[in-house]
Amino acid sequence: MTITDPTTLSGLDLIRWVQSEGPTDVPTIGRLLGMRFDEVDPGRVVVSLDTRPDFANPLGTVHGGIAATLLDSAMGCAVHTTLPAGVGYTTLELKVNYIRAARTDGQTLSAEGTVLHAGRRTATAEGKVLDEQGKLIAHATTTCMILRADG
Repeated sequence: MTITDPTTLSGLDLIRWVQSEGPTDVPTIGRLLGMRFDEVDPGRVVVSLDTRPDFANPLGTVHGGIAATLLDSAMGCAVHTTLPAGVGYTTLELKVNYIRAARTDGQTLSAEGTVLHAGRRTATAEGKVLDEQGKLIAHATTTCMILRADG
């Protein structure tokens, strides 16, 4: 699929396009961190990344902001998959619970975001980050504001 104007695609089609094409010419947080879209379904998205030493906090484990960014991305993109063309969203609230530390040695962290409610003005979602062994690293909820041109 050739994309000329992303506002003409539904949220699901846009996220699937990013998943399949992996555009590298557009600067995004996903590109910066090396995120991948592993699964994209209506109301559900799984993203992953491989940890690296640059992700370390002063204690030498993965900084909590990496897990929070994975969760914000997975949950926000899950919300985006429910939106029609030309409609956007922004995160209003993000609540993260950290369960255990993650290593910076190249292990894969996966975040799953699932929509709980998709309304006209707001949407809510939940998410979790797992390590390669399936151990829970963090979980979260979000509230997103839906941005419609017609208000």
